[in-house]
Amino acid sequence: MSLREISLSLPNRPGTLAGVARILAEAHINLAAVSVDSTPTRGRVRLIVSSPERALKLLSAAGYKPEVRELIAVKLEDRAGSFLKVLEVLARGRVNLQSAAILITRDGNQPLVAVSTNNLARAHKLLQDAGFASRTAEGLISNSDLLAGTPTIPSESVALLL
Repeated sequence: MSLREISLSLPNRPGTLAGVARILAEAHINLAAVSVDSTPTRGRVRLIVSSPERALKLLSAAGYKPEVRELIAVKLEDRAGSFLKVLEVLARGRVNLQSAAILITRDGNQPLVAVSTNNLARAHKLLQDAGFASRTAEGLISNSDLLAGTPTIPSESVALLL
């Protein structure tokens, strides 16, 4: 459970996200995943970065109010419906999914997804018992590991990186 996600609420106007990216780039902090969702006035940005501690300090010093979530890396079969099985395990265990991010790193040939929930310890136990969370996946993934080396990027995942 060493993977963490930073989220920010930002005004929805041109250049706001560029300001966040500039802070990270100038500090040589790499983005491993980014998600942006917005309303006409506000945006929500979720980031998985190589150095979350440094990113938190820099973003806070710049006046942003970053929030952090712990994530669980789960392995999936590379076929339709495999993420549904994870969602069903969580639903049966009455655990609410808060976020999910498909990671570019794989556990062998299996895709990995990082999830956050309202009850991380319970979700981890449920997913481990169901065979989705593995020691290999947990040992493989940390924020800095996402950007170490040259991960294999499956062609179906390329659109998620843009």
